[in-house]
Amino acid sequence: MTWDDSYSVKVRAIDEEHKQLFKMINDLHDAMKSGQGSMVVAKVLDRLIQYTRIHFANEEDAMAQADYPEFVPHVAAHRALTQQVEELSVKVKGGSAGVSVEVMDFLQRWLTDHILHMDHKYTPFLNGPRVKDGMLVKA
Repeated sequence: MTWDDSYSVKVRAIDEEHKQLFKMINDLHDAMKSGQGSMVVAKVLDRLIQYTRIHFANEEDAMAQADYPEFVPHVAAHRALTQQVEELSVKVKGGSAGVSVEVMDFLQRWLTDHILHMDHKYTPFLNGPRVKDGMLVKA
């Protein structure tokens, strides 16, 4: 996955987190492609899950501070992805599934679609007069 400005939500902190998610998915892909053992792949997947939780919490805090009107469905999308990836991790660790091309395609497609279609909707709210760099400016 390659970052370009079309993914930017114009909030530096969130863009940097999105770039890190791109890197982690690329790392997972590299581990899978190089035939590294399932434990290595599982560790990379765990790091991706942990970082995603942090990113989602930061993004949700910024949306809440900006009174983003689509906050609830956006959080529901975050929870659904987190659950899907956690279930995948359990399967990988248990040996009942590997990280396949289909899984990588799912992760890449979900991240890019989520940024381009859901996250871009909050851009005007997180860049409004009450918010600077994704954080509420106290009056």
